[in-house]
Amino acid sequence: MTAGPLSALRTPRGLVTAVALLVLAVLPLLTHAFDQRYLLSVGNRIVIWAIAAASLNMILGYAGLVSFGHAAFLGIGGYAVGILSAEGFESGWLQWPVAVLVAVAWAALIGALSLRTRGVYFIMITLAFAQLVYYLSSGLAAYGGDDGLNISRSRFPGLIDLRDKAAFYWLCFALLCATLWFCSRLAHSRFGYVLRGARSNELRMAALGFPVFRYRLVAFAIAGAFGALAGILLANDGAYISPAIMSWVKSGDLIVIVVLGGIGALFGPLYGAIAFFAVEEFLPPLLDLLHRGWGEYWQIVFGPLLVVIALYARGGIDSLLGLRHG
Repeated sequence: MTAGPLSALRTPRGLVTAVALLVLAVLPLLTHAFDQRYLLSVGNRIVIWAIAAASLNMILGYAGLVSFGHAAFLGIGGYAVGILSAEGFESGWLQWPVAVLVAVAWAALIGALSLRTRGVYFIMITLAFAQLVYYLSSGLAAYGGDDGLNISRSRFPGLIDLRDKAAFYWLCFALLCATLWFCSRLAHSRFGYVLRGARSNELRMAALGFPVFRYRLVAFAIAGAFGALAGILLANDGAYISPAIMSWVKSGDLIVIVVLGGIGALFGPLYGAIAFFAVEEFLPPLLDLLHRGWGEYWQIVFGPLLVVIALYARGGIDSLLGLRHG
């Protein structure tokens, strides 16, 4: 190991990141050893939503584009798997590429329209397109409509059995690591520098000859692809998909996870997902211990916590750890 990674481990941020990744890497073994297997499902949610948040961070953190309809890509990925499964195509080698390609095509289409707007108009138009997909899926009576669709998990014969919970978790974890590696490469590439330059001063980047619209459109499509990947994993995790996954509430959850972890920080989506689901899982029983029935109102506590972080730690958990990059 080189001196660089070793020196990074001496910082609070590097140490926390290393511990978090190590715990996530061995989580199936820990949950088995301590007979707390339900925690593996919590770990699955953390890892999958961290991928989804990382995909949103590509455009929100690096390009400064606040998309309020990002959950639509999760739904597109999940429904592509579900519909193909319902039609008898259960091979993951077919389902997964098709799901990603459909999401990329949708991202390119709505990106070509929405990226011509700015600010609150961009937020509203991405929300409108997401709601369009939401209502379209609700109207798919042949595929469950509002009730959702039970699906068979994708099949990769001879490679991996997604019905094996530990194997599926490790696949999700490996894909999270690959996503973070890709984000790191993207952020430190010429492409990433152009995105961040346009976020700071779009007119200057255009004057320098960079086609800012095209760069943002490509970033939007890449984010859509990784969002669809998270949707594919969610559908396989629960063997179920429903329109609820692409509601505006889920898009809001994704923004909360990114803001909580640190906008534009490489590991911010991971920190945010861990904090978000840890609070969601453990705060209600903790409040119930204080007073029976209080756990039902855990969001009343969570909301002010978010406000405090937004006011006093604008870089989220990443900034609280003292160092950041990305």
